[in-house]
Amino acid sequence: MRFSLDTGGGNSIQSYSDQGVVISDRVYASSVLVTALQVETWTPGTIADLDESHLAPLLAHQPGIVILGTGARLVFPAPRLLAGIQQHGIGVEVMANAAAVRTFNVLLSEDRPVLLALLQG
Repeated sequence: MRFSLDTGGGNSIQSYSDQGVVISDRVYASSVLVTALQVETWTPGTIADLDESHLAPLLAHQPGIVILGTGARLVFPAPRLLAGIQQHGIGVEVMANAAAVRTFNVLLSEDRPVLLALLQG
């Protein structure tokens, strides 16, 4: 499924499925952190795996907003994890992956300082 035309500006998500995401013609089947300029694998597989130790790589990017994709369904993480992001002055939105990748692409196209934290498990 194609979400948007890839104009070469940043790491927009070209497509998404249950098997992973396609960014710059590369398929990522594991959880990833995506910014306009970087894509890196991220260790939690599911929302149940997510804990405070997984916030450090996310916070290191110093985004203005984090879009947390929780898999095929919307599942909220523990409130302490959201607070751990918000206490750094970073906004956070939690969504199912399909909505998360669409929202990320829109914010990226607006040159917003956004980070997509996408759980694939």
